[in-house]
Amino acid sequence: MRINAGLGQTKIAEILGIQQTVYSRYERGFQTILLHFPVKLADFYNKSTDYILSLTNEINPH
Repeated sequence: MRINAGLGQTKIAEILGIQQTVYSRYERGFQTILLHFPVKLADFYNKSTDYILSLTNEINPH
């Protein structure tokens, strides 16, 4: 998606608030993006991770 949008890794890293080298490792599969924070928040609030990540307006998990 990044390449199709004509964006460099540096721009995406800036958007995410991380270093370009970290983003590069995510993109190349050398480092896994940690999802434990959204999962923990979803569990704590009893909401879906999609809701926590603003991917849906549905409040309750399925």
